[in-house]
Amino acid sequence: MPPSARHDAWQAGDSYEAYMGRWSRPIAARFLDWLGLPGGLDWLDLGCGTGALTQAILRQSDPAGVLAIDPSEGFIATARRALDDPRVEFRLGDAAALATLPEASRDAAVAGLSLNFIPDRVAALREMRRIVQPGGTVAFYVWDYPGGGMGFMRAFWDAAAALDPAARDLTENRRFPFCTREGLAALARDAGLEPEVIAMESPSVFRNFDDFWHPFTLGAGPAPGYCMSLSPDARERLRARLSETLPRQADGSIALGTRAWAVRARV
Repeated sequence: MPPSARHDAWQAGDSYEAYMGRWSRPIAARFLDWLGLPGGLDWLDLGCGTGALTQAILRQSDPAGVLAIDPSEGFIATARRALDDPRVEFRLGDAAALATLPEASRDAAVAGLSLNFIPDRVAALREMRRIVQPGGTVAFYVWDYPGGGMGFMRAFWDAAAALDPAARDLTENRRFPFCTREGLAALARDAGLEPEVIAMESPSVFRNFDDFWHPFTLGAGPAPGYCMSLSPDARERLRARLSETLPRQADGSIALGTRAWAVRARV
């Protein structure tokens, strides 16, 4: 595991939902609206996590079936509890598991907020292309980390780095510099796809500071993993700095935006 990934924590599905799920679900819905695919298709959801995109596919796209794959047993368990639908098959595995799927066996292969965590992204996209039948769709979306597209993450890491300069190397914008319009289009082309890329934006509004801070204390995800690795005194210094520096609305709420890049291609 590279040093920058040592705080990644991907098992506590309920904790991850509190940290990221409430922001990933609106983006999943917008992504499917953009794809505009008809009903009755067979889908692959690679890196399904706690099921935000899987659930959106079931709700919006009327699929014949969805194969949802993720390497985290805890995330799969959370997704299964939330989605009792006979059209879904959850499978524990990673991008390498796609090699077991037949060629041209799916109508659409998608990855929501997961491609950047796959070590060999081009190989994963090639496998997604392989299992999609001609005329089908390969598509994915990731947060715009280099462009500050996750405002609350950027605020957290800016405060952390001010107190601990070594934290700069853990930030998502340094770990995933390719998560730009140009970088993601290049990945898709390297996989033999002709991509279309758009930006998808959505607000993230926290009711108050406690609503902002609490998910970082649950340990699920890189920033919460780092937060909980700190000593109690260091964690309190980080909490205090964030409390002092975050922008507040008149009612005490904290409004920070989110932006993702979405990519689609026809096979």
